[in-house]
Amino acid sequence: MYLGVHLLLLPSVWPEVLFFSLVGAMVASVSELTPHSLAISNQLLTVLGTVLGLVISFRTSTAYERFSEGRKLWTSIHIASRTLAQIIWIHVPFERVDKETGKQKPALEVVIEKKSMINLVQAYSVSVKHMLRGEGGVYYDDLYPLISLLPRFSVKVEKAGIEDMLPLWKASDMDFNMHQTIHGETFDTQRTAIWRTDTSTLPSGGKEIAMAREAWLNAARKRLNRARSFDPEMALPVVPSERPLQPARNPPPASLYDYFGFLYIFKPLITPFSRRLRAVTTSAPARSLTGKRIKPQAADSNVPVEIALFLNTYFSSLMRQGLLTPALATGMNNAITLLQDVVMNLERIKNTPLPFAYQAHLRLSLWLYLFFLPFQIYTAFGWLTIPATTFASFLLCGFLEIGQEIENPFNYDLNDLNLDHFCLAIQRELHEVTAHTTPDTESYVFTQWNQPFAPGDRRNARQMLDDAAHAYHGLNTGVYHIRKTMLKNWRDVNEMTRHH
Repeated sequence: MYLGVHLLLLPSVWPEVLFFSLVGAMVASVSELTPHSLAISNQLLTVLGTVLGLVISFRTSTAYERFSEGRKLWTSIHIASRTLAQIIWIHVPFERVDKETGKQKPALEVVIEKKSMINLVQAYSVSVKHMLRGEGGVYYDDLYPLISLLPRFSVKVEKAGIEDMLPLWKASDMDFNMHQTIHGETFDTQRTAIWRTDTSTLPSGGKEIAMAREAWLNAARKRLNRARSFDPEMALPVVPSERPLQPARNPPPASLYDYFGFLYIFKPLITPFSRRLRAVTTSAPARSLTGKRIKPQAADSNVPVEIALFLNTYFSSLMRQGLLTPALATGMNNAITLLQDVVMNLERIKNTPLPFAYQAHLRLSLWLYLFFLPFQIYTAFGWLTIPATTFASFLLCGFLEIGQEIENPFNYDLNDLNLDHFCLAIQRELHEVTAHTTPDTESYVFTQWNQPFAPGDRRNARQMLDDAAHAYHGLNTGVYHIRKTMLKNWRDVNEMTRHH
């Protein structure tokens, strides 16, 4: 495994390694095969080696700090999402009175409302993941099903025009006509007849609805057919969309250049004569002159902002209805604020590389050091100067490349943070929160399954309550005997848990 990780650096550093190896071969060949010796004093090697090592160490340490900060910020998203979900699910009351009718709202309506808002909390982390990976818009398998409930227009659907489209969907390049077909009144009024009718007998509008419905159901069937494989998107709703949904995880396709970077210089010669290679390489991501992948910048996405706006709108609604105490309102507001603050910091890490002058000067200094290295070590190594220069250039250039690799840890590379894992962990935890039944404390505390005073008193709570003659029930001495039991608990636990 470790060898594989080291080999992954080769496509990025091979030009430098090759160049300095050729310099080493030139020095060794001239010095061995001609009467001229290219050896020079190694004093410069001693002086500059230590300084350069410290600078490279600082470079990699700085990059790792960015990597570590990115991981901490994702932990903050996890904590804020959990806190927000717990406040919504547990502390927002289930019993509500409709102010217009004066009657109590059905429990189902309240639960649907709360669960939908928690789904938006889950969608927030997913939208941040796509933003950091340079994937704009909302049409993804793991994002669209969670936010498809959000309004598309500033007016009712049947009265809407393209100019009424809200920013979230306008920025995602929503297909206005297809949206009208899927979500308009026509679909609601004709869906039963259309779903049971041959599409050849329908007018053009009905055919579009039927085609959308078939695409919708086909997506559901495909997910069910993949039930035995790892497909976390199966846990999400299957809803019609205006555009085909892209996969939740879309890493750039691998090609031969990812394993043999030096082949990239021969691409103009190889591609026309190899259909197979062309099929592999034409879909590859953008690359530099040496074949190194160019990482995408964070997408100019407003999806996290829009989701935060809807969460704030829900918070405002709860406040207007008086459903939150001041302390809980503060906690909910802080959680939403933390989510927005974290996104700005993640975007800062993504879009703020180290200053170019610093990187250029460090790399130039390293190149000069490696260029003069074979001249200084030839006297001691002879022909071994060639492999020694190759190893040194791979080692030092590799450290620089590692620093550049991990300073932007949000993509699909092996050394990047596993954002999909973080989002799925948040999803599982939010569903665990909504599985909580918020029972009354008395329903589970005063039962035969609870031994609160163990090990001092191993009776269960039901037995202790029913034993009215016990000293615990004394009017003036009951608390005294309870405290004696607590003190006995301490002595027993202190003795049982220590090694003698």
